[in-house]
Amino acid sequence: MTVRRPTRFPGRADTATARPATPHAPVGRRRFAELTGSWRAALRIARRESRRSRRRTILVLAMIAMPVAALAFLAASYDMAELTPRERVDRRLGVADAQLQWIADAPVGQDEWGESWSTTDGRPPSKVTAAQMTALLGPGSRVTEVRPRVPLTLRGPHRDEVVNGRVLDLTDPLARGLVRFRAGRAPQQPGEVAVSPEALRRFDLRLGHAVATADGSRAYTVVGVVEFPDDLGPVVALHPGAVPTTGPESDSVWLADLPGTVDDELVARLNDRGVVVTARHLVGSGTATDRTLLGSIRQSDANDLSTGVLIAGLGLLEVILLVGPAFAVGVRRRRRDLALVAVAGGDAAQLRRVVLADGVVLGVLGAAVGLVVGVGAAFAGRPLMEQYVFSARFGGYRCWPTALALLAGVAVLAGVLAALAPAWTAARQDVSAGLAGRRTPAKSQGPWLALGLTLVAGGAGLAAFGATRTSPAVILTGLILGELGLVCCAPMLLGVLARLGRVLPLAPRIALRDASRNRAAAAPAICAVMAAVASSVALGGYLASDRARDARAYRPALPTGHMLVYANRPDGQPSLAQVADAARDQLGVDAVATVYAPNCDPTGARYCDVAPVLPSSRTCPWQPGDRLPAAHRQQARADPRCRIREADYYGGYVQPGVDDGPALPLLTGADPATTAAASAVLRAGGVVVTDPRYLHDGLVTVRVFNAEANPDAPAVVRDLPGYALPEAAGSSRLLLSTSAARQLDMGWSPAGWVVGTTTPPDEEQQARFAAALRSFGTFSLNVEYGGAPRDISPLLLLLAAAAGLITVGAAGIATALAAAEGRAELTTLAAVGAAPAVRRLLAICQAGVIAGLGSVLGIVAGLGTAAIVLVSVNRQYAGDWPVPDPYPFLVPWPTLGVLVLVPVVAMLGAGLFTRARLPIERRLD
Repeated sequence: MTVRRPTRFPGRADTATARPATPHAPVGRRRFAELTGSWRAALRIARRESRRSRRRTILVLAMIAMPVAALAFLAASYDMAELTPRERVDRRLGVADAQLQWIADAPVGQDEWGESWSTTDGRPPSKVTAAQMTALLGPGSRVTEVRPRVPLTLRGPHRDEVVNGRVLDLTDPLARGLVRFRAGRAPQQPGEVAVSPEALRRFDLRLGHAVATADGSRAYTVVGVVEFPDDLGPVVALHPGAVPTTGPESDSVWLADLPGTVDDELVARLNDRGVVVTARHLVGSGTATDRTLLGSIRQSDANDLSTGVLIAGLGLLEVILLVGPAFAVGVRRRRRDLALVAVAGGDAAQLRRVVLADGVVLGVLGAAVGLVVGVGAAFAGRPLMEQYVFSARFGGYRCWPTALALLAGVAVLAGVLAALAPAWTAARQDVSAGLAGRRTPAKSQGPWLALGLTLVAGGAGLAAFGATRTSPAVILTGLILGELGLVCCAPMLLGVLARLGRVLPLAPRIALRDASRNRAAAAPAICAVMAAVASSVALGGYLASDRARDARAYRPALPTGHMLVYANRPDGQPSLAQVADAARDQLGVDAVATVYAPNCDPTGARYCDVAPVLPSSRTCPWQPGDRLPAAHRQQARADPRCRIREADYYGGYVQPGVDDGPALPLLTGADPATTAAASAVLRAGGVVVTDPRYLHDGLVTVRVFNAEANPDAPAVVRDLPGYALPEAAGSSRLLLSTSAARQLDMGWSPAGWVVGTTTPPDEEQQARFAAALRSFGTFSLNVEYGGAPRDISPLLLLLAAAAGLITVGAAGIATALAAAEGRAELTTLAAVGAAPAVRRLLAICQAGVIAGLGSVLGIVAGLGTAAIVLVSVNRQYAGDWPVPDPYPFLVPWPTLGVLVLVPVVAMLGAGLFTRARLPIERRLD
């Protein structure tokens, strides 16, 4: 009996794949026609399937479109924020014909836009007048001066703030073109200013109000509100007569109105005089090489680019793992249709194309939706990005087509890669089982397990190697390989857990069995959760370790809570009593002392090197900067004289000071008994050190070297009676008594004040204290907060929140797909009398399997990754000298605390959004 196989798809009168090519056509053309027809039919099937399974289609579109929309938003915003050379010139010139900047009294070379220049010699010119600039340009020209950077400290409602002041005559049309008036008029007198909207808000001003400088020397009346497109922050536009000319003249620019055009001859003549020209049209023709060099990619940029590409690869892998289960479930629900295609004559390649076409269609749709949403959001949110992110107005409306095309290609690639594994499975399914609706028994996972273990081991080794070379690109490559290895191992792990689930109750046993039977859908979801959790835990572990290492290496400058006050102006300083009154009124403390610094002349204008000398018997023979061979490193590490931490070697500067006892307890935190003993030595003409190594036989050797007075003169070395504080807080100090300073032919002068507080004052207290001293000038306050490094807990919580969001999303997706796949099993449960709550409990257990197993694997993988990186980094520097502080291995408990709760949230969400009623279906015979 002969069975003839049909050559057409069922239900189709004519298809491209069934239309044979002419026998006389070339083989290549015939093969191309068959391939084109096969893909055309596969794409039609995929389009029809996307309409039939709308919920799955929307799910896949959302997962592909969301990252595309986010990246498209960033690309369009960046492209609009990055001004073109023409836009930069228009923003700098306003309505002027050219901008001039006198750099030096020597010829200069510039690029065609006037943005960079070079000069070999010459000094900045003296005061340049408008007449001089006009004489350089020729008759009929007109110029106006603009000083774009004048720091201005203004008195605010809560604290003094430094703002950017710009000196320009806004009554001149040339300067008026640089701003956009919002309200009011231009300043016409030195006592009038125009402010930006941000300055108006920050200083709580209105038109007609007055704003004063922090020292109270000047007050200005606000007469206008203007906006500078290149700076949307707090800016104050000052009248040219409001601020005296200080600093180099190169800080000023001149806007010019010319009767003619800016030609090469004019630019060359101005360059010869040391003037850089920025014109509306390109100037010069031999500067293309300079722009190429300015735009070249450096090695650090290449490293950042490779790191960015690998991070993007990790994100792409995450999207693939999240989208893959949807395609796997879709293939299983269509296995009868795929079997019919095989019966109709479709081979394995055509079956793969049918499934891959789903990825192509959904990838294209997801890319289109993501690009439209992202670019639309960038255009709509442009004012917010300008104001709160870039603090500058954008250029034209652009969307970076090259980047968008790349994003679209990556989105299509993500869809195809997500459908790759289901396509391979569909091409190998049993046709008879597909037609009968039976499941195909799972095959041995031995080869995949071997491949997975190999990738895990290789990725761990590569990440460790990258850690020793401090190469982020190599570390990320190793992490990607390790993650792929865990993806290969996940199906085998599900099979093992399914066997162990026999002792569990009904709902968790069914959940584990479904996860094992539907490994193509459950394994990617588990791996997506694992990848997100592992990345968060690994980075959190490294940040926690780095924070602990920084805390151990930190050397405070003062006892905790104490504050040093420095006057920004040497003249008109307050007295000690006045500083003490301000501290008593604003900080509630009375402990205030004057800090004196030694100097080699009465004016204190010359630098004087004053330091204690370490005895030769206690000096390490090797210096920190020496490159020692391995044998010498071992000797240095074994020598008791060299057993000092790396931070002490490189932070070995000893702060000198002059004090007879009042400032000693506030600078060092010494107890009363120690303070009394040290003060007695100071009154006797001795010195006090905070490092006991400098004390020998009751003496301290002090060296004084006046390099500026006579570089060839030898240093003065004296042995003075000394005292070493056994336990001193703050930095290493050398305190000279006034008698010891005279013996060394030195003087001293006030350097500031030290205020002892029990707790560090907050910003409001510091602002009130500075305001109390405002009549004497402005002051710098240095508060010792106890060496606490930057708080990275919010960053760790943010990482955990991102991983938790992915975990909940993956668990929800996998649970919804499992419920859709297991509808027949739920019908059977209803037929045998199962309670309605069983469905909800089953959904809770299915979410728990995905989120719980993925979180556990992710935590283990993340801690292992962090351990590999930290151990490798410590081993890299283990043989160095001085011995650096090692990175401790710490568990990021804030991150783990959030991640432990995430599976519980996923399970509760699954139980909340799952209907308890079991489906009832009736078979029609």
